[in-house]
Amino acid sequence: MTTPALDADARLEIADVLVRYATGIDRRDWDLFRTCFTVDCHADYGDIGVWDGVDELTAWMVAAHQGAGHTFHRISNQAVTATEGGATARCYVDAIVMGADNVAGVRAVGSYDDDLVRTEAGWQIHRRRFTPAIFEGIDLGATT
Repeated sequence: MTTPALDADARLEIADVLVRYATGIDRRDWDLFRTCFTVDCHADYGDIGVWDGVDELTAWMVAAHQGAGHTFHRISNQAVTATEGGATARCYVDAIVMGADNVAGVRAVGSYDDDLVRTEAGWQIHRRRFTPAIFEGIDLGATT
């Protein structure tokens, strides 16, 4: 059986999900963030944690960013492939999460591997795995 190809509209909608995820976090718009995931999603961020369900994942994101200052989640190199049940997407993430003082923070770089399904609400992430490449501290107050 041949897997159907994704049309340009589907690819744009999936790219929008990936960017909407980052926008939801950076704006602390948790309703927007929730639209990216199925109710029964599974998110595996490795050593950071594993969450089952959009409620659990959103609660963690809220807590993790509650005391943060500026955050910048950049999504790039999106590769989308049709599957029999929907689509897979791989993208890179380069995230900066500053502390409340916006002087010190952390930078995390890695990739997301997602399984997406088309729902009544549009394309949503059903399974996500984050693979880290770099974790590094940021200290804008440090002298050189």
